[in-house]
Amino acid sequence: MNFVSRKLWIVGGMSLALSACAAKKVAPMQQYSLGMARADYRDYMGAQANICDSEPRWLADELSAMNGLMTRFLSSTEQVSNPQSVDYAQSVELIKEASGSLEKVLTVHQGNLQALQKCGFAKSGAFPDITKRGTALMEQSRARLAEGAQLIALEEAQRKWLEGAPQREQTARQTWCAKTPEVGSTDLYYARKYIDGSTEWLFCDGHVVQSSKGGEPSLLSPEGLSWRDRRKVKPPRYLEAAQSYPVEEMDKQPASLADLKPPAPAPAPTESTAAGGN
Repeated sequence: MNFVSRKLWIVGGMSLALSACAAKKVAPMQQYSLGMARADYRDYMGAQANICDSEPRWLADELSAMNGLMTRFLSSTEQVSNPQSVDYAQSVELIKEASGSLEKVLTVHQGNLQALQKCGFAKSGAFPDITKRGTALMEQSRARLAEGAQLIALEEAQRKWLEGAPQREQTARQTWCAKTPEVGSTDLYYARKYIDGSTEWLFCDGHVVQSSKGGEPSLLSPEGLSWRDRRKVKPPRYLEAAQSYPVEEMDKQPASLADLKPPAPAPAPTESTAAGGN
């Protein structure tokens, strides 16, 4: 081989090597933050890169970091269904933060773990444990996100109930009360119950019976009553009217997810009932 031919052979070999390197796409590093947790990850599928071209040790660190973030997320939100816990508010805030972003990262992580199984090193080192743990953590994280979405919906429903209460009260008053109600008549037009158990019964003449959770009901009189009107007020009658008010007709603030579900439809009549039971 002469000098020129050797030079062309070397240049050609380098070109092939460079072409092979250029064909390997590299997924850019991204960072995801959730609360105090951070994790660097790559979206290999999104970048159309082959995860098997990654350096195994670095890849193991990346996948482990995402598993660690999910572990911290689950630990930090475990009290999201326990309003009595001192960590409840913090859990709810983290769920809200995660609700708009975590699922996208979980989808990327799931794709990475699935693509990893095609690599020659998938069954070696820490990768089997990383895959098993990651799969379990993703399932738990998605369940926690779904739980959080329901709780956020409940919180929103409770807020809307409070906002709409004055209008519902006014509508009930216009429906059931006379224009000039008589003091002492104990005409009750509206009752509401809050999630903390406290209840109010409103009367057309301006009186209100209030009861806190576990407490005895008490009567509150409107301001400016004359002494003649005060003589007409018989507290036991108001308390009796409040106690007799049907619980199912109260305006209740949603206290649980079950309260958000519409009532089940009535069963369709059978042939026997349609025919009058004969």
